[in-house]
Amino acid sequence: MAKFDCMRKIGFLCLLALSSFSFSTQSDLEMLVSTLKTAQANEVAEYFDAMVDMKFPEKDEIKNVSKNQAAIALSSFFSEKSIQGFEKISNREIGNTMYMTGRLLNGGKGYNITLMMKMIKGKHYIITVRIN
Repeated sequence: MAKFDCMRKIGFLCLLALSSFSFSTQSDLEMLVSTLKTAQANEVAEYFDAMVDMKFPEKDEIKNVSKNQAAIALSSFFSEKSIQGFEKISNREIGNTMYMTGRLLNGGKGYNITLMMKMIKGKHYIITVRIN
């Protein structure tokens, strides 16, 4: 009976550890969505990996942009296009990679955005930003 109780405790601890990992994973994505909704590009940039690929409407894709340069580019886009908010459409996780799609809102037609993120040390980091 003691062996069964020990196994139950181990199972419970494993379940508790997995559920807290799940909550922390969800919370960093929820925080990213909240940050996008505020349309504060500098805060969104906190989720950038060290190097980011970016694609803006009517511009060529730029690869391996530093986190600081990517923050400046995103901030400039948000300012130029009067981005005021964000609506999340979907997200999908494939292995260690997460894709999130949504719509940047500006009082007009808005812009579609796709973010590709990698899980690094338990946190999602944006590695690609595509806006069209």
